[in-house]
Amino acid sequence: MWAKEKSFEWYKNNEWLVGCNYLPSNAINQLEMFQVETYDSTVNKRELSWAKELGFNSVRVYLHDLLWQDSDTFKKTLNDFLEICHSLDIKVMLVLFDDCHRPYPKVGKQPLPVRGVHNSGWKQSPGMALVHEIHEDALHPEIPRIRQYVQEILLEFKDDDRILMWDLYNEPGQFGVGDKSISLLKLVWEWALEIRPSQPLTSCLDGSVGTEIINLNAINSDIITFHTYEGEKLQETIDKLLTHDRPLICTEYMAREFGSTFEFSLPIFKNNSVGCFNWGLVAGKSQTHFGWSTILDIKQKKDAGDFIKEDEAIPEPELWFHDILRQDGTAFSDEEISFIKSITSNKELK
Repeated sequence: MWAKEKSFEWYKNNEWLVGCNYLPSNAINQLEMFQVETYDSTVNKRELSWAKELGFNSVRVYLHDLLWQDSDTFKKTLNDFLEICHSLDIKVMLVLFDDCHRPYPKVGKQPLPVRGVHNSGWKQSPGMALVHEIHEDALHPEIPRIRQYVQEILLEFKDDDRILMWDLYNEPGQFGVGDKSISLLKLVWEWALEIRPSQPLTSCLDGSVGTEIINLNAINSDIITFHTYEGEKLQETIDKLLTHDRPLICTEYMAREFGSTFEFSLPIFKNNSVGCFNWGLVAGKSQTHFGWSTILDIKQKKDAGDFIKEDEAIPEPELWFHDILRQDGTAFSDEEISFIKSITSNKELK
C-alpha cells in the first residue's frame, strides 16, 4: 500500500479526474466488448471521441478473467483500445473482477439483450459459483488460472502510462454473492501487491457489501473509491470517507431517478476535489438507460422470447436512468450536455 503522502502526490499530479464507465453501445457486456470476433475499433473511436468532446479525461472499463484464456490475442485487443484512448488524451481505469449481475459467464457468442431490461447480459467475473467454491476450497483447481490472470496482466501493463489505475474487484459481495467474496478478494489483493504496479490499486468501499470486505479494501487501497447513486447521500458519503485521509474517487454515480444528476453531483465532486465516473456514455445493448427495477421483468421477458435482434433499434424509456448519448451521437438532454461541457472546461482543483 502506498504511503498517504504518495497517494496525494499522485492525485495532485493529475487534473480533476472526470469521466464515465465505458462500454461501447454494440456490446452487451465486457466479454463482447473485447472478444476478437466482436471488438470494434471504429465504434470505440467514435464513442470515445464523444467522451472527449464532453470534457472527459478518463474512463473506467471492465475486463473479464475469461478473456485471459487467449492472453496473446487479448493483449493485442486491449493495446488497441488503450491506444485509442491515448490518442484522445483519455486515461483508463481497468477493473479486473466484478460481482454484479449475471452469474454464469461464458466465452463466445453473448446473449441478445432482453428488451427494456437494465444490463440483461452483463456477466460477473469470475462468477458467483466459482467465488463460492474458492471460499470453500483453498486449493481449488481454478485458483492458479485466476492468479495467472491477475499477475500476468499487472506485469504486462504495470508501467503503462495509458493506465490511470487498477480497480481490482468491483462491488464484492453484491447480487447475492455475499460475504464469501472475502476469500477471493484476499487472494486478489495478495497477488496484486506481489506485483505492485506503478499505478495505484483500489477496490470500492461504499458499493461493496460486508464489514470484513469493506475493511479489507480500506486498509489496502492506495486511493479510496466509492459508489453513490442517491443524490441526497453524496455529500455525507464524501464527508465520511474523508476520514481515511486519502484522495477520493467516486467510480460510479448518476441515476437521474435518484437525484444524482450531473447538475447536482458534479459541483459537489469538484468543490470537494473528488474524481468521478458516471455510469454510461452511449445507450446501447446493455440498456442501462432503463432503471434497475426493470431487472424484475427479465424472467418473464426471456420466457416470452422478447429479445432485441441485431438489426433492431434500442428502445428508450421516457426518463433515462444512466447514459448520456444515443448511438447516433444525439443527447438525451442538450441542456445536460451544455452543463457537463461547462463544468469540465476548467479542471483545476483547489
